Amino acid sequence: MARLIMKFGGVSVADGNRLRHVGDLVKLFSDENEIVLVTSALQGVTDELLSSAQAAARGGNVDEVTAFMKRLTDRHNQAATDAIKNPDIRNEIMAVIAQRLSELEKAYIGICYLGELTARSVDYISSYGEQLAAPILSGVLRDMGIESRYYTGGDAGIITNAEYGNARPLDKTYALIPERLCPIRGVPVVTGFIAKDEKGATTTLGRGGSDFTASLIGAAINADEIWFWKETPGVLTTDPKLEPSAKTIPSISYREAMEMSYFGAKVLHPRAIEPAIKKGIPVRVKSTFDPESPGTQIMQKDVQKADIIKAVTLSSNVALLNLSGAEMIGTPGVAGRVFTALAHAGVNIIMISQGSSEANISIVIEEKHLEKAEEALQEEFPRDIVREISRNKDVCALAVVGSGMAGTPGVAGRVFSAMGRTGINVVMISQGSSEHNISFVVSSADAKRAVQELHREFGLGGERGGD
Repeated sequence: MARLIMKFGGVSVADGNRLRHVGDLVKLFSDENEIVLVTSALQGVTDELLSSAQAAARGGNVDEVTAFMKRLTDRHNQAATDAIKNPDIRNEIMAVIAQRLSELEKAYIGICYLGELTARSVDYISSYGEQLAAPILSGVLRDMGIESRYYTGGDAGIITNAEYGNARPLDKTYALIPERLCPIRGVPVVTGFIAKDEKGATTTLGRGGSDFTASLIGAAINADEIWFWKETPGVLTTDPKLEPSAKTIPSISYREAMEMSYFGAKVLHPRAIEPAIKKGIPVRVKSTFDPESPGTQIMQKDVQKADIIKAVTLSSNVALLNLSGAEMIGTPGVAGRVFTALAHAGVNIIMISQGSSEANISIVIEEKHLEKAEEALQEEFPRDIVREISRNKDVCALAVVGSGMAGTPGVAGRVFSAMGRTGINVVMISQGSSEHNISFVVSSADAKRAVQELHREFGLGGERGGD
C-alpha cells in the first residue's frame, strides 16, 4: 500500500460540485493507498478576503463587512449543500462554517475601528479560505463512507517563524507532523497555506503555500509520492495559449521543474518541492479532469530525452534595467553594489548579464519592482560610476530548459540561429554554468513567435526539429 499526499486547489475546489468530484477521486484511490489530503481555499476566496480587509482598513464601513460576510456564508453553505448529501453531516459542517465566519467577522470589525491592517492580521484573515474549505471536504469524504478529520496546518504540526506572509517552517515541524497525523486513519484533510508560530498565532507560507504544505507533510511522514492535482494535464512543454501543439512531459527532474517554475511556468512554485527534494520523494502533477492520465512525474534523477530540451517558458511581467558608464570599467565591486542596493530595496533579480568590457550591466526584474529598483540604483550610484540607467518594460524573458543540454555542443547555436532565421532580435542573454537553461530577453512583440519557433526547432510538439 502506497502512502500518497494529494493536494487540490484552484479550479479543483471551485464549488460544491468540484468538491464532490474531489471526493470521487480520493475514493477511487483510497482502497489501495494511504492518503492525506491537502486543500486550498475555494477558488478566488483568499483574494476576496484580502481585498475586503484592505477596504475595511481604508474605509471602516461595517455595513460593507456585513454584506461581504453574507456573500461568503452563502457561497460556502451552497458548496456544502451541493457536495454533501447526508443532512446530519451537512448541518454539522454548516455549523462549523457559521462559527468560523463569526470569528472572521469580529476580526473585520476590529480592523474597521482601528483603521489599520498589520501583517499578522493579514495572515489571520487570509487563513479563513482554507479553514472554511477543509471542513466541507472532510464532510464530503464522510458522506462517501470514508473516515475523515480536518486539521489546520498548525493542528497538523506545521510550526513556523513569525515572518507573517512568508513564514518558514521550523525543524520541529518534521517531528510534529507524524505525531499528529500518524497512524493515518481514513483520509485526514489538512488546510494548505496556513500554519502557526511558536506562540500560536496564525501564519501563512507565502506564494505556492498549499503546494508547500503538501510537500512538507510528504517529507515528514515519508510519503511514497506527492500528487498535485491541477486543471492542466501535467507539466507542459510550453504554454498551450502560446503554442497549441504543447504536450505533457512524462517525467522531469527536480532541477528542471524548478528552472521552469522560476522562468514563468505556473504549474509549481520553485519553493513548493524543496521538502520533497530533501527526502527524494517523487512529485506527480495530475489533471483533476483526466484522473487516469499519469500526468508528469518529477523526480531526483535527470531523465534524458533524445532531443535535449524539455520545455520553453516565458515570463511576461518583467522589465529590463541597463546600467552603463565608462567609469565602470576596472572599478571593483560595482556588481556587488548593484546586488546589495536591490536586495535592500526588496527587489529580486531574475537574470543578470555583464559584458567582459565591464561597461554595462543588464538586469531583468519583475515589472512591479521597476520603480523602486531604479530609485535604489540611482541612490547607490549618484552619477559617479554609472552614467546612465535605462529601462525597458516592453520585454519578455524566455528560457529553454533541459538537463540534456549539459555537455551537448551546439544547443545555444540552435537557439539563436532559430531567432535569427525568424528575424527576432535578442536583447540580452544569460546562461548558468549548470547548463540546465539558456535564458534571454526579446521584445514583447516578438515573444509569442519566439516561443513557437523554439518549440518547433527542438521538436517539442512531436514535429521534426531543426538540424
